[in-house]
Amino acid sequence: MTVDDAGTAPDSRTTHQVLNQPPPRVDINEFAANIPLMDYLVTIGEAGAGATEELERAGAVVGSAQFQEDARLAHKYPPVLHTHSKYGQRIDEVEYHPSYHRILGQAVAAGAHTSAWSEPGAGANARRSAAFMLFAQVEPGHACPVSMSHAAVEPLRLTPELAGEWLPRLYSREYSPELATGKSGALFGMAMTEKQGGSDVRANTTRAVPFEDHHLLTGHKWFCSAPMSDAFLVLAQDDAGLGCFLVPRLIPGGVSAGPTAGERNPFLIQRLKDKAGNRSNASGEVEFAHTHGWRIGEPGRGVRAIMGMVAQTRLDCVLGSAAGMRQSVAEAAWHVRHRRAFGARLVDQPAMANVLADLALEAEAATAVGMRLSRAFDDDAGPAERAFRRLATAVSKYWVCKRGPNHAYEAMECLGGNGYIEDFPLAMRYREQPVMAIWEGTGNVIALDVLRAMGTEPESVEAFFAELRAASGADELFDAFVAGLKEAVSPVRAAPADFAGSARTLVEKMALALQASLLIRYAPPAVADAFVVSRLGPDRCFNYGNLPASSDFAGILARA
Repeated sequence: MTVDDAGTAPDSRTTHQVLNQPPPRVDINEFAANIPLMDYLVTIGEAGAGATEELERAGAVVGSAQFQEDARLAHKYPPVLHTHSKYGQRIDEVEYHPSYHRILGQAVAAGAHTSAWSEPGAGANARRSAAFMLFAQVEPGHACPVSMSHAAVEPLRLTPELAGEWLPRLYSREYSPELATGKSGALFGMAMTEKQGGSDVRANTTRAVPFEDHHLLTGHKWFCSAPMSDAFLVLAQDDAGLGCFLVPRLIPGGVSAGPTAGERNPFLIQRLKDKAGNRSNASGEVEFAHTHGWRIGEPGRGVRAIMGMVAQTRLDCVLGSAAGMRQSVAEAAWHVRHRRAFGARLVDQPAMANVLADLALEAEAATAVGMRLSRAFDDDAGPAERAFRRLATAVSKYWVCKRGPNHAYEAMECLGGNGYIEDFPLAMRYREQPVMAIWEGTGNVIALDVLRAMGTEPESVEAFFAELRAASGADELFDAFVAGLKEAVSPVRAAPADFAGSARTLVEKMALALQASLLIRYAPPAVADAFVVSRLGPDRCFNYGNLPASSDFAGILARA
């Protein structure tokens, strides 16, 4: 033992005191703490006041210490594939940690999956989107089957007899993880891409041949997320072209030949993907071997049938990215408000305040556009709203999801070394955000889809600019930016293919103009002014922490 200069031995307990570390961020109502979400749910999403009570209950659940511990465990112990039972039977089952099932059950009970369909009306999608975002904010992996179940409703409606069988189970708020007959609830997945084509689904080789009143499918799928879902929408070729088929995991009643009701439909999970993120959610490669499937929609119109599902899941990519941004801002703000360095709280130091305010701006803009898109998906949407969402969903999916990964990294840096440690959630979030930009169309696929819509659906362009005009006259910089954007769009509409190389630049500007228009109309001046200057101005810079000194940092951070 050593002694100090005074000749006394140091008390080892003093060297192990934990000082200047934030307290655990637990047992916080994540809905009540999210001021932008509460505001825009009502003003932009047009959800009624009754939505608040249910969402406050969900906010308390996801902010609880138990939910956060379940989220940690679901990622620490990822799914495990069991292709065979111990007796050698083929079972193709994925085993999840019990925490994953608790999370998924709570999300379903809150209506984060299909409440917009089961309880329709103005604001229904905003209410459902808010619930989805709350759960995805803390544990994003389970959001995949939740999103796909929501998105499966629209294509299912194309075939009334299948809709009558499956929609009541999709609308149910009961969750049972096992593959079993007689369940009151069900979840859906989808399987489109194959190893030789990826996004080019016209290159699919999976084949569907007629069998009694349905089809038998043979082939493979390169990506199939949530393979323990109760049924899947699958693309396969038949004599009419590329079709869409419903493939259940268990054989339904009424099949007179082949397997009996309740038996496993051949759904051979070859392996699970070893993903960079999204670890709590299983994604696998599957093989079909005379697998029973029922046609959805018209023969040869499979892409058209499933595009309704794709549009909905693209919206959820925006919502998932916005939810991730909210988690990043909440964790960073908590840290800098409790941590001191160089004689002051981190949040009171100008450089940190600039970074955090910039991160908060990004998250708020993503939330605003998510609520606006949600409103456009309500069942009262007229032709103009449907045209708007056709273009605006793709535009927003491109930009919001692109901004997610760098946003997560910058928030990690606010926590310093702690941000890079798995004990804190931002390491998980950093790995999670890229999947939103990749799933349902990578950047190039989405940007080219925007050009395609401009050329083939001119009404979508008119509806998009009508939305921007709603904010005109309030800010000269915004008005000038929109005028330049309109000039840039004009030649694209005549010959979209000629502008493929610059598609990303155009889509970026469209997304920024849309976000700015919403914030000008619905956000406090502190938020709207800083966003317009920093995103549309001549000195704009997309690294975080470059807001001009004129920004109202206190006003922005009060909402974070």
